[in-house]
Amino acid sequence: MLVACWSVKGGAGVSVVAAALAHRLAEQQGEALLVDLGGDQPDIVGVAAHHRAGVADWLAAGDRVPVDGLVRSEVPLAGGVSLLARGEGPLHAGERAEVLLALLGRERRPVVVDCGVPLGHGHDGAEQLAALAAAGATRSLLVLRPCLASLRRALGAPVRPSGLVVVLEPGRVLDAGDAAEVLSTSVVAEVPVDPAIARTVDAGLLLARPPRALQRGLRHAA
Repeated sequence: MLVACWSVKGGAGVSVVAAALAHRLAEQQGEALLVDLGGDQPDIVGVAAHHRAGVADWLAAGDRVPVDGLVRSEVPLAGGVSLLARGEGPLHAGERAEVLLALLGRERRPVVVDCGVPLGHGHDGAEQLAALAAAGATRSLLVLRPCLASLRRALGAPVRPSGLVVVLEPGRVLDAGDAAEVLSTSVVAEVPVDPAIARTVDAGLLLARPPRALQRGLRHAA
């Protein structure tokens, strides 16, 4: 199973949702792979992997690096999750990217892709790769905060989600039901904005000590 978590607006909480979802899938199935296309996961999960070879390096290497080179780049994390870091350099969305997504789709483990960049016009390689992942995933989850700007951008996104993960903020006029109605898509999870989640993320302990509010919110998203 390949799950892509993506957004149409920065600050939606995609990376946190992706990491927590990978942890939940690992709990259910024994292990999971978390693929980071944005570069924020090392800080969230508390590992020094910013300069480790990863997706960008594998894409840039072409045929010089065999397909199993991806496995050698993985970093083991808490709770049965392994991290495939972004790597350094630009992300290329050519034929090698299609090979990457095919490999991830054939993984025996559940795979969660943190798409990393908001999807919009697809002008650069990172966004093109994220759009390919979101479009080709078994489950394509749009993470958004229900505001008018996010809903407008989601309607114009190049990918239609198979489900919504709605981040709920106090005082918002719009809610998860409004987002589902506007986008004609079901809500698979509602995650509250909770100071406990922010503290855990800031400490790099999201996988070691997943907050209960986040676990409860994602219980039906896996």
